[in-house]
Amino acid sequence: MTASLRQAALAALSLWVSLVAYAAPASAQLFWDWGGGHVLWDWGGGNERGGSGRQTVRFSPQFAPGEIIVSFGDRRLYFVTKPGEAISYPIAIPREEDRWQGVTTVSDKKVNPSWRPTADMLAENPRLPSWVPGGHPMNPLGVRALYLGKSTYRIHGTDAPWTIGTAVSKGCIRMYNQDVLDLYPRAQLGAKVTVTWQQFGAPQEFPSAAYARPRLREMQHSDIPP
Repeated sequence: MTASLRQAALAALSLWVSLVAYAAPASAQLFWDWGGGHVLWDWGGGNERGGSGRQTVRFSPQFAPGEIIVSFGDRRLYFVTKPGEAISYPIAIPREEDRWQGVTTVSDKKVNPSWRPTADMLAENPRLPSWVPGGHPMNPLGVRALYLGKSTYRIHGTDAPWTIGTAVSKGCIRMYNQDVLDLYPRAQLGAKVTVTWQQFGAPQEFPSAAYARPRLREMQHSDIPP
């Protein structure tokens, strides 16, 4: 095969994979595997992309309506709806080496955000793509994102819902897509966000525990969108 024909074949394959990724059902989901440093394709069938664990709970009256409290200890995000009451959402939290806490605000909100890896992410896993478009099933930010202050941290959806309830992120707060869709219109720009290890409730069972980890194969470079 000549060089020109080989390039044309690779371009056609890349386009086909990109089109399939946009149209693929949950049984062909794409995602990043941080642990092994690979880009993987989920060939498993089933309901991995769904999921919600939100519930209305009693909450500390010291927090005002509209505030967001992220408890890494509970592995829950709380949105205060009225004094003494909040909506509780299950989350994935940072890995031990990426833990942080503090008080910040919602500085921006984006629908179907695009994603670019940080320099630290690329240093850890050079095989990551430089950019993933918004709305793509491979996008690690999912369908919505709330940006926190001037940091690179975000509250966002996910392309890997089976990770909810675990410590896997690089510092961001990861939610089920259904839950971030519920939180997004409630959270206002400028809303106070408290990130803490303080626990507010009893340990929870997470719906993600019911998801079997999908069958995987390593993706090739040509599978990654340009």
